[in-house]
Amino acid sequence: MIGLLQRVKNASVTVDGALIGAIEGGLLVLLGVQRGDTEQEADRLLERLLNYRVFEDAAGKMNVSVLGSKGALLVVSQFTLAADTDQGNRPGFSHAAAPDDAKRLYDYFVERARTQVGTVATGQFAANMQVALTNDGPVTFWLEVSPK
Repeated sequence: MIGLLQRVKNASVTVDGALIGAIEGGLLVLLGVQRGDTEQEADRLLERLLNYRVFEDAAGKMNVSVLGSKGALLVVSQFTLAADTDQGNRPGFSHAAAPDDAKRLYDYFVERARTQVGTVATGQFAANMQVALTNDGPVTFWLEVSPK
């Protein structure tokens, strides 16, 4: 499972011109589910991203997690993160989970996040989404948890 984390001042998702999710301050999480991922990988990735220190402390050092900063999450499914880009000029998606598996794990991830974070907004699974953000820093990290 892959999480692309972006520290944001604000972020939002629209589908067909309608705003469906937005946050003010926190992490935009683009979530890619790969073949073989299970709830175990979802739990581990969530634990890592909730405790990953990407927010500044009083000394200006990245020493505070999203939990410590009381920031929000905007979780957006993005199967293209699982793309195989090793060869050619066209990505392959054989590493991405099947849509039913990906939706189940995306929903599981969001449900678990909501038990630990005050505000969790989402995109719409498998929709053509427009994501807007103000990246703070910019600060962007790639976290990946591979199946055992």
